[in-house]
Amino acid sequence: MKIGRIIMLSLLTFVFCLPQVFASSVTIKGSTTVLPIAQACAEAFMNQNADVNISVQGGGSGVGIASIIDGTADIGDASRPIKDKELQKAVARGVDPKAHVVAMDGIAVVVHPSNPINALTIKQIKDIYTGKISNWAELGAGSGEIVVISRDSASGTYETFYKLALDKAKTRPDSLLQASNQAVATTVARTPGAIGYVGLGYLSDALKAVDINGVTPSKATVLSGEYSLSRPLFMYTDGKPKGAVKEFLDFVLSDRGQKLAGEAGYIGLK
Repeated sequence: MKIGRIIMLSLLTFVFCLPQVFASSVTIKGSTTVLPIAQACAEAFMNQNADVNISVQGGGSGVGIASIIDGTADIGDASRPIKDKELQKAVARGVDPKAHVVAMDGIAVVVHPSNPINALTIKQIKDIYTGKISNWAELGAGSGEIVVISRDSASGTYETFYKLALDKAKTRPDSLLQASNQAVATTVARTPGAIGYVGLGYLSDALKAVDINGVTPSKATVLSGEYSLSRPLFMYTDGKPKGAVKEFLDFVLSDRGQKLAGEAGYIGLK
């Protein structure tokens, strides 16, 4: 009897303690640009808060904002501001999207390391992406067809590039569309004739970032405003964040969180 009672008490203790393993959970979806920041901060935050479980997923800025509107995420990552039509949809559903700027970024235009080109103007980039320039010989960079790599329309990186670099002109129809920064980086690294664009956090020795209008993409030029393809990075919530969501966002904006953003290749706010 005594043994049975001990077993029963042990089972009850286990059951009642289960909710305490993860007392809170936070779901984050969206921008692949913001993804490295969210992942690094989530890992560090969970190391300090064993009772909180944070799930981080990509999918693009459009997915991040949509997930806030449809209630499938607590935080929606975006590398662009919310669009008017998205805001209208949110209001119609009783959702109040709140933007939290978590870092700054620059969009780097990248080519294969073997490409002799080191600098381009905004006009040349627009001409490449709209099809007016289709061969590297036209830019004095040897010869060969230019393989244009772009992002899909759900991407905040695409939206910013579309406005700042292309002046809202349509990209050439044979552009190869990729679903993430990493996919663009990987494709350009494997394709000698390619050109693409990625967030600063995705630069590596496998890519060559070209100067734009004589300015090198870097933390310093983004902060100074010299680099023309610069942007803020956002985490969206439905209304004022509370509980574990607020605690996580506070961590992202803390000295530690901003240091992690910097280590991920972005520009911290502190």
